[in-house]
Parts: sequence; C-alpha cells; structure tokens
Amino acid sequence: MRDWTVALAGAVVLLVASWALLILLARRLPPGLLRDLAAFVPDCVTMVRRLRRDPRVPRRAKLAILVAGLWVASPVDLIPEFLPVIGPLDDIVVVALALRYAGRQVPRDVLLAAWPGETRLIERLLGAPSAGQGTA
Repeated sequence: MRDWTVALAGAVVLLVASWALLILLARRLPPGLLRDLAAFVPDCVTMVRRLRRDPRVPRRAKLAILVAGLWVASPVDLIPEFLPVIGPLDDIVVVALALRYAGRQVPRDVLLAAWPGETRLIERLLGAPSAGQGTA
C-alpha cells in the first residue's frame, strides 16, 4: 500500500511541476500568435467564471458556457492533450462554439467586458456585431 501512495504522490508532483513549467514557458513567449494561443484557454476559463455570475446572461447561455468550461477541465478528450499542437484542438473548438452561441444570446458588451485577454481575439471569435448589438 505504501508503494502505491508514494507512486501516486510522485505522479501528482510531476504533474504540478509540468504545469508550472508550461506556465513559465508560456509567459516567456514573445507577443504574437503562439502567445495568444497559450493564453486562450486560461482567458476562456476566466470569462466563464465572470459570465456565470452575471445576471444579464440568460440561463441557456450560462449552460452552454458551463458545458464548455467543464469540457476544458475534463480529463476526457476526443484528442489527447499530450499530442503536440492538435492536443488542445478539441477544447478550443468546443469553447469557440459555446462562445459563438453565447454571443448570440448575451449582449456583446457583456461578453467583451468579461474577456480578460486581447479584445481583438474575442471580437474575431464572435464575428461581426449584429444590427441589434452594441460594442464596447
């Protein structure tokens, strides 16, 4: 039993250390596409947290956003994360689809205010504003 516990603790330490290394390396990326992609999923998680608490967001949009957040946090993926470049692709697609759906349900200025990253990224993801939606 003790060997099992030591092995599990070692695996957890290695996982946390790899996350710390990835965060450190992502912060050192020069400005550009790679840095934007590295920040996309953490920015989406922050946006999900903010929109979940916002009373201006309809329940259906909150549900779609919650499903996207759970998808990103889930260890089960269509494409395993350890595959370089394409690993996080399923997460990005699910989040993009949920945000596009929410973009049709939630006022655009609410989405833009909840987005912590570069405004141009969320604007590109949401597409052109509809006739009835304002901009920030």
